[in-house]
Amino acid sequence: MLTREHAIAEYKHRRIYPDRLNRRDHGHFLRYAEEMLDIYRRGTGKTRRHLHRAVRKVFENEPDCPSRRIDAFCKLLDDVSEYTRDISGRAANLRKKVFRLAAPFFPLVQSVDRLFDHSEADVKAKIAHDLERSWKEIEGDLFADIIEFHRLKAFEGYPGAGEFLSRYNVAQVQAALYRAVEMTVWAGSDFKTILRYAKLARLMHTIQRTGDGRYRIRFDGPASVLRKTRRYGIGMAKFLPSLLACRDWRMQARIATGRKGYMVSLPLSPEDRLKSHLPAPGDFDSSFEEVFAGKWGDETREGWRLDREGEILHKGQKVFTPDFVLRHEDGRVVYLEIVGFWTPEYLEEKFKILDAFREYDILVAIAESLVEDVPQLHFNAIRFKTSLSLNDVLSRLSPAGSRLPDHFKV
Repeated sequence: MLTREHAIAEYKHRRIYPDRLNRRDHGHFLRYAEEMLDIYRRGTGKTRRHLHRAVRKVFENEPDCPSRRIDAFCKLLDDVSEYTRDISGRAANLRKKVFRLAAPFFPLVQSVDRLFDHSEADVKAKIAHDLERSWKEIEGDLFADIIEFHRLKAFEGYPGAGEFLSRYNVAQVQAALYRAVEMTVWAGSDFKTILRYAKLARLMHTIQRTGDGRYRIRFDGPASVLRKTRRYGIGMAKFLPSLLACRDWRMQARIATGRKGYMVSLPLSPEDRLKSHLPAPGDFDSSFEEVFAGKWGDETREGWRLDREGEILHKGQKVFTPDFVLRHEDGRVVYLEIVGFWTPEYLEEKFKILDAFREYDILVAIAESLVEDVPQLHFNAIRFKTSLSLNDVLSRLSPAGSRLPDHFKV
């Protein structure tokens, strides 16, 4: 994905238009894209700086390619590349040795004269002899811990030039969402899938059922999050290709521009023909859920069976979709909700929803690191550290642990 520094957009009539390449105006960019891919395919062993310079050279005679767009191309190419990294500190240790050996001969000159009698070439040759390595090897390793001098180890690449440019178009919309204050999605037939992707991205959201039987999902944007904004922004950006893979939806985002109080809108729908490259999501929305479901397995425990197929609970226009459903042999049903990442506003709205559905038996699991932000709870709650304990859940499900009234039996 791109970062904010790579974002290119134009504002018109209170709308934002992220940079986008199209066949009519940029058909010749397919040739450029193939050249860029070829540079990386043939670039094994080359430094990141060398590869980036080669990409820039591709566009030296292209007037319609600003420097930021070239940087974005390089970022997307690097995203599917593997570089060698110096994690042992060898480069730093080598620099210390080289600089210590060179210090007595300072200053070095290209050609010796009566004032300066230590040539750079001679000193380099002496250092190479002392270290029992060629100077070319030393020079290659001297700054291997600097990102520009990382060397390409492998290039995964893209299926083709068209797919690479398509990824660029999506990435620019993703970059625009880093400044989103909020995003609203209206979903129809693929509502469950869209909601599942949103949970996978750990986006804070509220859901309402609209009069036409569709659903309106409102997401807090990165610009409204007080903490961990970068992490949350990445989550929203990752959600976009997932949304693009779905059907029957439209989206509207409010984007902050940097000018105080001035917002622009970003509408999007399948009619915009942005293509997703992502496969279907995994079976779980978070690692907490995956670990818990793995512990539980397919077996029945104390009469309880874990169902990870989400249910949609309705109450008027309000909607609640718990993470798990626990069903007992005697007919009791308990909904398990794992609360993870939030702002105070999201937390307040989350508990309003839980309160609205208080006639259902809802068990809430909360990570201990987040408990200090939680208001007083008026329902069953479990604290956990790194993973949710089966025993903790089962103890709350027992009559003595939960003390549930009869109307929780269905």
